Amino acid sequence: MSIAKILVVEDDTELQEALVDTLSLNEFEVIAVSNAEDALVALDDDIGMVFSDIRMDGMDGYTLMTRIRAIKPYLPVVLMTAYGTIEQAVDAMKAGSVDYIVKPFEARVLVDKAKIYFNRDASRDDDFVVADPASKQLKIMAKKVAESDASILISGESGTGKEVLARYIHSQSTRASQPFVAINCAAIPEGMLEAILFGHEKGAFTGAAKSMPGKFEQAQHGTIFLDEIGEMKPELQAKLLRVLQEKEVERIGGTKTIQLDVRVLSASNVNMKEAIQASRFREDLFYRLNVFPMHLPPLRERPRDIAAIAERLLHRHCGATRVEPMVSAPAMKRLIEYPWPGNIRELDNVIQRALVMMSGDTIREHDILLDNECLSALGGEEKLNASAEEASVLDSAPQASPIAHDFKPIEYPLDLKARETQLILETLRSNGGHRQKTAETLNISPRTLRYKLAKLKEQGVDVP
Repeated sequence: MSIAKILVVEDDTELQEALVDTLSLNEFEVIAVSNAEDALVALDDDIGMVFSDIRMDGMDGYTLMTRIRAIKPYLPVVLMTAYGTIEQAVDAMKAGSVDYIVKPFEARVLVDKAKIYFNRDASRDDDFVVADPASKQLKIMAKKVAESDASILISGESGTGKEVLARYIHSQSTRASQPFVAINCAAIPEGMLEAILFGHEKGAFTGAAKSMPGKFEQAQHGTIFLDEIGEMKPELQAKLLRVLQEKEVERIGGTKTIQLDVRVLSASNVNMKEAIQASRFREDLFYRLNVFPMHLPPLRERPRDIAAIAERLLHRHCGATRVEPMVSAPAMKRLIEYPWPGNIRELDNVIQRALVMMSGDTIREHDILLDNECLSALGGEEKLNASAEEASVLDSAPQASPIAHDFKPIEYPLDLKARETQLILETLRSNGGHRQKTAETLNISPRTLRYKLAKLKEQGVDVP
């Protein structure tokens, strides 16, 4: 099972190996890549910190840092630099990196930085942007409740910023200097979630090659955020309830209990009352999580936030790599009047499109491409409809399996990561385990395939 890891980005092979060995000897899990492009591929929810060289072929470390800030503003990035580029490293700190190290450096310097920043929240207090009166009141309430250790259940539609609010609460609490560990309960296959939450001992199940701490242990003295808690299966809910009641956890296959000092924040976009009535969620667990309920309204109900959030997104995506454009009044009016069914996630997509489409130093009304208009503008709407009709025909037709008859595809929930896992394993088996052919079939690089297969092995998946 995977735990948070440090991502090392260094194109010098010998130095990369030395960095990995140093961090591994100090009990950190490490992933190493040789360029910024591969770093962005490796960047997922398991990464708890990044060490990156500044000078690299292709995308440099400074640009990588700004890209990471745009994708994951909470992820700590420490830049490694030679004496001649210290000024650039200082500029990077102003733009969002948490620190820098000047080469050559001693091993203890690297380890000290890792201990300081690993699994820490690098987002700023003002990442929870508010301008609407309702949102301002919510932020005041969040700051007040942050001072306690009360469990908080945040409700709201998908994409409203529930994790951002949770991170803000953590940043305002007495635990701010301790880890903030977030996990999406809906994004992990059911059979793996228990081990990821609670940890496991070596040999606890097939593929458990070594002991691993769970998310609760990683969050010790800090905060754990259980996103989409309403999607958790009832069997696991009972185990979670015991952990919360007893304030202790026992790893799978273990006999020792570990005392916990962890604050629990959770979130859901489902109606929890209805889930309880339908016996999909335990009422006793709900009341344990819902000590202090908070509701984050959809973006359409807080229109004054739209301009402020759009401005923050522009700043994040531009960073120091380009001049931040102005938004014309008609363009802003268009943003404010749109109902945003996808909430902030959809707004973020629209802002990124506008940055691509704009010319000059101003985003104008015609640069604002909403989802349906984007499809039409690119001639994709008709293709989408045609694809849907074709898929319908294909679904009704008998399908010839490209894999061996004795291979049974793993049954996973239909989330994106699980579907990717299933596709990789089926393609690998159909190619007789040949990595190069599998990479070509999937249209990904062999390096990316090796990385993904290594992660699957860590998670206990039987890889051909």
